[in-house]
Amino acid sequence: MHIDPVALYPALAHVTPGLQTLGAAALPVTVPKGSMLFNEGTACQGFPLVLDGEVKVSRHSGDGRSLELYRVVPGELCLASSASLFSNVPMAAQGISTRPTTLLMVAPPVFVQWLEGQEFRNAVLGLFAQRMADLTGLIDAVAFQRLDQRLAATLLGRGQSLALTHQQLADELGTVREMVSRLLRRFEREGWVALAREHIQILDSKALRALATASGN
Repeated sequence: MHIDPVALYPALAHVTPGLQTLGAAALPVTVPKGSMLFNEGTACQGFPLVLDGEVKVSRHSGDGRSLELYRVVPGELCLASSASLFSNVPMAAQGISTRPTTLLMVAPPVFVQWLEGQEFRNAVLGLFAQRMADLTGLIDAVAFQRLDQRLAATLLGRGQSLALTHQQLADELGTVREMVSRLLRRFEREGWVALAREHIQILDSKALRALATASGN
């Protein structure tokens, strides 16, 4: 299936050098689920333009915990990659494909040239504004909201039957699996959820929503 990058990223219609002049360097690549596209502490090897699929960007601690920062889907840009190229510093986050993903990896020198054009530069700066708003919300949740409230909010909006492991939830919440398991067992005792291997059944969405939206805690 042919995917037109310009349809997803209109600013590419105005970049110099244009995609048509880059030859093999502008050919899409497809990677399987779970592919590491970039890692913390390494040099940025290319700016990813996602054409199909999804990339999860997260930070990791020395004790094995991780915190998801955002996800990049078709038509969106990667803040961590652009920040690394802007400042010529190592990557501050890790990017992994969550499903088979097709993307263009734009070479750093080409990305720098593209920034000289107003349309592409405005698109990247607009990304910074959007992602900063997202990250501010994430910081507020991590710093000021109780973990049980955040877990309840994470369970909502996914339907009644969730194919999720405790580790996946811990990764999303930036905590350890043991804490998530403990809270889920509490939710089960309250009759809000039913737990099985790699599966969570929501029994009382109203109670979870009340916890997620509680204030004054």
